[in-house]
Amino acid sequence: MAYADACVHPYPAGDTSLPRMALEARELGFATIVSTGGSGEFFGVRAVQGVVIGARTFKDVVKAVRRAPEGALVAVCAGDESFTRSAVSLGGVHVLKGVHQGPKNAFDHVAARTAGERGVAVEIDLASIVALRGRDRQRVLACYADILFLHRRYGFPLCIASNARSVLDQRSVRDAVGLCSLFGMDGDEAGAALSSVEGLLDRPETVRVVA
Repeated sequence: MAYADACVHPYPAGDTSLPRMALEARELGFATIVSTGGSGEFFGVRAVQGVVIGARTFKDVVKAVRRAPEGALVAVCAGDESFTRSAVSLGGVHVLKGVHQGPKNAFDHVAARTAGERGVAVEIDLASIVALRGRDRQRVLACYADILFLHRRYGFPLCIASNARSVLDQRSVRDAVGLCSLFGMDGDEAGAALSSVEGLLDRPETVRVVA
């Protein structure tokens, strides 16, 4: 399988250049990284342009999706229940990001069903598992366990991201599988999530958002 880190943040958002992060990704077992700081191929690793949309209103999300470069992986940050349902139904959105940071139950059965129908992935953010401790970490793990339950029921894709801003924050394929096991994901599910980016990029779009 060709594994992908579904989001890294090289310089200027982070402190490491994109080529250096690509080299580290190769050593960690990845063939692809999704980068918020450019695209290209470095040391045999494909860097795909990633666009993260943190807009507060759905109208602003639509505008941002329209402006996204062709071929970019577009991720929208989750919001409340209504916002999240609308986000996963919007053409041009590939990934729902930051569900663990949104209101409780923002990603519900309705949003999960829509994501499954439209092929929108939900991101598992490894940085939140690694950085948090105690009750906060348990809350994130519980959120991801709920997402996994909905994934098994409705079949929407998952993707796994280190959200690294430095090579020190990047995680290996083995680390990713181990961290995801903490909320009940098995090895086959982790492998599928680590290899989902290519399918997201190749997903047929019936309608491109236009002005």
